[in-house]
Amino acid sequence: MRNVEAKFRLTSHQRVLELAIAQGFTQSAELSQRDTFFVTAAGKLKLREEAGGAHLIFYRRSDLAALQLSNYEIVPVAEPDRMRSIMGAAFGVLAEVRKRRVLLMRDNVRLHLDRVEELGDFGEIEAVLAEGENEAANRDRVARLLKDLGIDDADLIDVSYFELMTAR
Repeated sequence: MRNVEAKFRLTSHQRVLELAIAQGFTQSAELSQRDTFFVTAAGKLKLREEAGGAHLIFYRRSDLAALQLSNYEIVPVAEPDRMRSIMGAAFGVLAEVRKRRVLLMRDNVRLHLDRVEELGDFGEIEAVLAEGENEAANRDRVARLLKDLGIDDADLIDVSYFELMTAR
């Protein structure tokens, strides 16, 4: 699976939520998530745990630009506590990120409004690409959406939450 994504600091969670709803996004869920990131030889690997279940997610990003193409694989995990323990013992844990996420949807675009423990408020836009779909149109779509939501270039970040945590 592939998506074009952008991550950014939020100065006003409520303002972006209101702008997104005015632009046709619908609030799909409010989630409490725990992401455990593991040491890998390449890419990023995390175990995501939330009330609806758990998933092992492996992804690679094409570059370190603000608008990134991400390739990812997701596998359901039936026993997250055991998986976290085994993966931690085998590979090592880089970081654990806990967040509250508001998920909004419009067409193929997911908008996440996150309150990340120890870091603050952030947003993330992911335009999911269909099989064989060109990424250029979706890069433009994400760039337009950032502008429509009032996100400045200075607010964009090009690293994961766990990288922000470990850089502190």
